[in-house]
Amino acid sequence: MGGEVDVDGLQFDPGLSRQIESVYKTPDVVEQRRVVRAALALRPGDRVLDVGVGPGLLAAEMAGEVGPDGRICGIDISESMLAIAGTRTDVPGGPGIELELASAARIPHPAESFDVVVSTQVFEYVDDVARALEEVRRVLRPAGRVVLLDTDWGSLVWRSSDDERMARVLTAFEDHLADPHLPRTLADVLARSGFTLTHEQVVPILNTAYDARTYSAGLIDIVSDFVPGHAGVSEDDARAWADDLRSLGPSYFFSLNRYLFVASAL
Repeated sequence: MGGEVDVDGLQFDPGLSRQIESVYKTPDVVEQRRVVRAALALRPGDRVLDVGVGPGLLAAEMAGEVGPDGRICGIDISESMLAIAGTRTDVPGGPGIELELASAARIPHPAESFDVVVSTQVFEYVDDVARALEEVRRVLRPAGRVVLLDTDWGSLVWRSSDDERMARVLTAFEDHLADPHLPRTLADVLARSGFTLTHEQVVPILNTAYDARTYSAGLIDIVSDFVPGHAGVSEDDARAWADDLRSLGPSYFFSLNRYLFVASAL
């Protein structure tokens, strides 16, 4: 794969992987991980699989919680993401984090290997969510837990001086997802896949001024790089869209809802 993978047209090459790592270090996503870890409620000795480990920030935080007797494994379809995660595999007081190149559709672990499976911002990219959940259920012990966090991109509110252009850009960006509205149906799919839902929670992101250290500021570059050629958006459209947002200063406004689901395997 040469360190590069195409997910519905979004190239997870080393450049994009570094962009995502930077976005995941913003206070918005640091807080998101805190919420996810609270829902995980990990204990020393827990065995955890992170599906779509990305840059490994959550995996490293979980390693500190499960301690040296626990286990943290991560899989990802991007070699460049795994390379970044590989810089975080040694956590003081935790187990060495195990990383493998693999997808949610084919998890390379035996049945009942884990107490917990977690996946954040991944299942909205998965073409067959039910099949992936079958794999999750297979590798979980009886009564093991799955924690999923995904975005409904229909919840996005982003101020712009050109609402028509904003609508076209956001429609174009949805092309990189298998299901941009997955949270609306995820509870049903979990139930049909043999899980009992135990907790649901909205995890909002709100940026009320333009600041390069926010989630949405980092998202601008990712969106503007992707959308040209999609839904009739040109490179000039994408550039004008990005420049407009950065010019808003204290008038800037961004809001997005992510949805957390915790379920137990039957």
